[in-house]
Amino acid sequence: MASAVVTKRKYTYADYVQLPEDQRYELIEGELQMAPAPTPLHQRVSRKIEFRLEQFVTEHDLGEVFDAPCDVYLDEENVVQPDLFFIRRERLGIIGERNIQGAPDLVIEVVSESSAYRDLVRKKRLYARFGVSEYWVVFPEDRAVEVYVLRGQRFRLQGAYAEDEVLESTVLPGFRLPLKEIFG
Repeated sequence: MASAVVTKRKYTYADYVQLPEDQRYELIEGELQMAPAPTPLHQRVSRKIEFRLEQFVTEHDLGEVFDAPCDVYLDEENVVQPDLFFIRRERLGIIGERNIQGAPDLVIEVVSESSAYRDLVRKKRLYARFGVSEYWVVFPEDRAVEVYVLRGQRFRLQGAYAEDEVLESTVLPGFRLPLKEIFG
């Protein structure tokens, strides 16, 4: 099932906060997009990554890990709900009462058939533009992860990891994620 663009008019954050809470929406370049509920595989993979991240971040007192649905307000026409994201301790001030007010340091999107274009193209450009330092794109069906690092205004592929490899992060030095634990 593909995500739906709700209408052609430009929306703002003021419109976004008026939406019903029983659906998951994102606002990208003023386009309101509804996302279907994630699949069980998506949720399983996301939960396993979050568990490992949370352990590492808490053990080293590095900041906070969040999961969807949690609004990340980038500007009036861009409000997203990444599957997972991390904010460094030094930047915890961007955590507001209602939303995150600025780009996280690390964003992780778990790709599904309905979200592929949005995650791989639109949101990737958006995250680079707003200064996300590291972006992981997780492919549960392929049992693979691509890690992108921000260089200037663009993401550069740091590594493409298969199920039998160990992912390493530049944003979280020392963090190692054996993908067989995530996809196994």
